[in-house]
Amino acid sequence: MSSDYIHIYNNLISLTRNKKLYETLNRNDIFSDRLYFFLLHFAFFLKNFKSDENQKKLQEIYDFNFRQLELSIREIGYGDQSINKKMKDYINLFHGMLSDIHFWNSLNNNKKIDLLKKYLSDYSDLKLIVNYFDNFNDNLSKNTLNFFLKSVIKQ
Repeated sequence: MSSDYIHIYNNLISLTRNKKLYETLNRNDIFSDRLYFFLLHFAFFLKNFKSDENQKKLQEIYDFNFRQLELSIREIGYGDQSINKKMKDYINLFHGMLSDIHFWNSLNNNKKIDLLKKYLSDYSDLKLIVNYFDNFNDNLSKNTLNFFLKSVIKQ
């Protein structure tokens, strides 16, 4: 596993810190809110670059990001037994998100809102989040995987 993928991980973390994402949250944001946004960004990332030629790199990026996520959870102070359970839960959550957004481009806004409600139930205006992810998805589709391996994503 290469640290070449730290750019992508850091970019995804940076995107989850975008304060505009939390404006319509009906409470103060917590770790799980930021985790959901991290996983959603990562799901869109993988969806956009999924191809036979990128398969090996995407697997390495996937492994790297989940390893970094595990290290972050350890830093928070969870014990070894709870980390294994948490990681299993997070990986299952991520695969559900990945499956849900597979047809994002063909969904209308109401279906997109319903999809995001599964993960972001405490938000009062999911239209803003749908618009954000439409723009993010569009930005990803206009670039190559190599662009994101070396570059910084601007919010």
